[in-house]
Amino acid sequence: MTDSLDFSGKLIVITGVGRAGQVGEAVALAFAQRGATLALLDVQPAEVEARAAWLTAQGFIASAHVANLADADAAKASADQVVQHTQAQFGGQVHAVICAAGGFEMTGPISEADPAAWHKQFMINLETAFGTTRAFLPAVRAAKGSFVYFGSVAALPGSAPKSIAAYAAAKSGVLTLMRAVAAEEKPHGVRANAVAPASIRTATNLSSMGDKSEYVDRESVADVITFLASALARNVSGQVITLA
Repeated sequence: MTDSLDFSGKLIVITGVGRAGQVGEAVALAFAQRGATLALLDVQPAEVEARAAWLTAQGFIASAHVANLADADAAKASADQVVQHTQAQFGGQVHAVICAAGGFEMTGPISEADPAAWHKQFMINLETAFGTTRAFLPAVRAAKGSFVYFGSVAALPGSAPKSIAAYAAAKSGVLTLMRAVAAEEKPHGVRANAVAPASIRTATNLSSMGDKSEYVDRESVADVITFLASALARNVSGQVITLA
């Protein structure tokens, strides 16, 4: 491990670190192994507390925080809690925020799409990213840190999002949010980037699609995210890294 990938003395916030076997778990472990202090956020109390306990049992430093990040006020309250919890060590600074909260559901052809299912995809993917960004921006500015977002190959030019238009549209919104943050926050020394993975080898995907499909490994996604949050990427902002 080079000094540039050493996150000792840095606070990393990761959203969507809930169920075991998902990508958030792998991202959290990657940062912990590189020395980071972690603040984990999820809407499910038992799950996020279990992930924090799992990391703590291995000798890492992780705290669990419960928040409905799609609610801007709840997200702000959670950010305030994280900053207060770590004030003595980090002085109100957050080195990086990893917006991994989200989810996938096929909504079918547009002609048959359920409006509630369509709205849900925007809520869990885009609104959580917006709420998290808005809430943690002052602390990231203080650290001249960065945001890393989760897009999808389904949201990239040339994709054919048949039956998954809601998910693809929500992830397109996430990528637009990332570009806006990168442009608006450059004067404050804040960077923003995104990964756009194909299907990731998670417990949920293996359960629903089987082990014969082609997947991107969780660890590969985590490696790219730690790079984007590191000093090695200090001149990288506004970029989307495709993982397929």
